[in-house]
Amino acid sequence: MAEEDIDILRHSCAHIMAQAVKDIFPETKLGIGPSTKDGFYYDFDLPEPFTPEDLARIEARMVKIIEADLPFKKFELSKEEAAKRLRGEVYKLELLDDIEDERVFLYQQGDFIDLCRGPHVPSTGYVKAFKLLSIAGAYWRGKETNPMLQRIYGAAFIKAEDLDEYLKRVSEAKERDHRKLGRKLDLFEIHEDAGAGLVIYHPKGATLRAILEDFLKMEHARRGYLPVVTPHIYKADLWEISGHCEFYRELMYFFNIGDQEYCVKPMNCPGHVLVYKSHTRSYRDLPLRYFELGTVYRHEKSGVMHGLMRVRGFTQDDGHIFCTPEQLTGEIKSTISFALDLLRPFGFGYQIILSTQPDKFIGSQANWDEATNALREALSEAGLEYEVASKEGAFYGPKIDIRIEDALGRSWQCSTIQVDFNFPEKFDLAYIGLDGAKHRCVMVHRALLGSLERFLGVLIEHYGGAFPVWLAPVQARILTIADRHLDYASRVNEGLTSQGLRVEVDGRNEKVNFKIREAQVQKIPYMLIIGDKELESNTISLRDRSQGDLGPFKVDQFMKRIKGEITKKS
Repeated sequence: MAEEDIDILRHSCAHIMAQAVKDIFPETKLGIGPSTKDGFYYDFDLPEPFTPEDLARIEARMVKIIEADLPFKKFELSKEEAAKRLRGEVYKLELLDDIEDERVFLYQQGDFIDLCRGPHVPSTGYVKAFKLLSIAGAYWRGKETNPMLQRIYGAAFIKAEDLDEYLKRVSEAKERDHRKLGRKLDLFEIHEDAGAGLVIYHPKGATLRAILEDFLKMEHARRGYLPVVTPHIYKADLWEISGHCEFYRELMYFFNIGDQEYCVKPMNCPGHVLVYKSHTRSYRDLPLRYFELGTVYRHEKSGVMHGLMRVRGFTQDDGHIFCTPEQLTGEIKSTISFALDLLRPFGFGYQIILSTQPDKFIGSQANWDEATNALREALSEAGLEYEVASKEGAFYGPKIDIRIEDALGRSWQCSTIQVDFNFPEKFDLAYIGLDGAKHRCVMVHRALLGSLERFLGVLIEHYGGAFPVWLAPVQARILTIADRHLDYASRVNEGLTSQGLRVEVDGRNEKVNFKIREAQVQKIPYMLIIGDKELESNTISLRDRSQGDLGPFKVDQFMKRIKGEITKKS
C-alpha cells in the first residue's frame, strides 16, 4: 500500500472498530468515524460508558475481523432504500436526511453496514498496524445542545515500526502533559472553587510567566512599541461598533450596571483604538505601535477547555499598529520578522499559514482584496514559504498565522498577524496627510506568542518541565551536607542572588543524596553542594541536572558559566 493511501487505511480501520463495537455491544447507535492526522475515531451512543477493559475487548475483536480478511463492498442505493438498511440508526438517518443527492452509498464488510462515501481498502486484511488509544466525550455534530456520545480514538499506520514510533511519542507526551507537570513542579492550578478555565499561578509558575513578560516588554521596547494599559470591562456600545456583538456574542460575558449594559473584554483592540483616537494624528506620527499584556475573557464551552491550552481567562501579548496604506507591507514584514525572532530562543520549528476571507465578514470586498494582497506581498518579499487556509480569516480581516512545532513534532497555533481596514472605518480612525487632508489609516492586529497561558503550556511540554537556565523558575539550589555549612551556604546564596540569579538553599537535616534526588525531580538546572571540603577551600561542588557531577568550582567560575548560558538563552 502506498503512503498516500494512509487516510483510506485509517478510515477503513474506523469501520472495523465500529463493526467490533456492534459485535460486542449490539444496542450501540453509530455516529461518525473519520480518519485523523495519525489515526481515526468513531462516535458511539450506548447506555453504559466504555471502560479500559472494553477497549482491550474491542481491539481483540478487531484483530479477528482483520484476520477474516472481509472485503469492503460498495452499494449505491436510493435514500429510501438506504433508510431501510439503516433502520434504528438514528444518527445515520439524520445524516442521510441532510444529503441532497437522491442516491447514496453504503459500505459493507461481513454483516456490518455503514453510510459512507468511501473509498476503503479492498478488504479488512489490509490493516496491519493499529492501536486503540483513548475514550472521550463528544457532542453529536459538535453542538452542546445535542446528545453526548462516546468517542474512541485509535492510531493506524501502514508499517508496524511507524506505529511503534508513534506510540513512543504518545507515551512521551503523556509524561510531558503540562497539567501533570504543573502539579509536580508546583507551577499552577485550575481550582474548582475559582471556576473552570481560570488559572491560578503558584510562585514558580508566576516567576516563569514574569520571565516571559519581561522578555516580551524588552523586545517590544527595542522595536518602537509604546506600552498601554486598558480596562477589563467596557460599555457594550463599543462592541456594537466593533462588530463583536454581532459576530462574537456567544463567546462574551455581558452584565448590567444600572441601565447600562457592559461587557468583559474578549479582545484588547477597542481600547487601543481609543488611545489612537485621543489625539489628532499626522502622517509624521505613523506608524504608531501599541503593546499591552492584556487579559481577556471568553465564554468557552466546558467540553473544550484543556489545562492551559484552552481557558476562559488568558493574557495576550497584544499589539496594534496604525499606519498609512503605503507603510502596510513594510509593517507586516517587520512583524513577521519580530515573531520569528521571539520564537527562535525556544528552538521551535514553524509553519506559516495565510488565512483568507471567511463567508461571514464585515467591510468592502475592495478592502479585503487589498489586505490579502498586502499579506501575500509581505510573505513574498520576505522569501517565506506558506500554505493557504481558505475562508479561515477573522471576520474583520485576513491574517497570517505561525504554527510552532514542539520537541515531539506536534503543531500549535502561536503568532497571528491580521490586517484590518474595517475597524478604521467603523471607529473613524484617520490621520492628516502631507496634503493637509484627512486620510483613513490601516490597522494591524498582532499577537506574537499569543495566549501566554497556552504558550506556557506548550513550553512545559516542549521542555518536559526541564526549562533552560534563562527560563527556569529556580536556576540553582544550594544543598548543605550538615548544619555547620549553613552560614557559608547563606553567603554563597547572597552573592548569587545579588547578581540577579534565582537561587534556593536546601538546609534541611536530610542526607545529601535525598536532596539531590528532590532537586532532580524538580528539574532544577544546577545543584551547588557544600560540605567540609568546600567550606575549607571556599568552593562549591557543582552538579548539572543532565551531566551529573562537574567537580569543584569557585563561586565566580560558576557565576561566569551560568551568566553565559542566560545571555545565550541556552
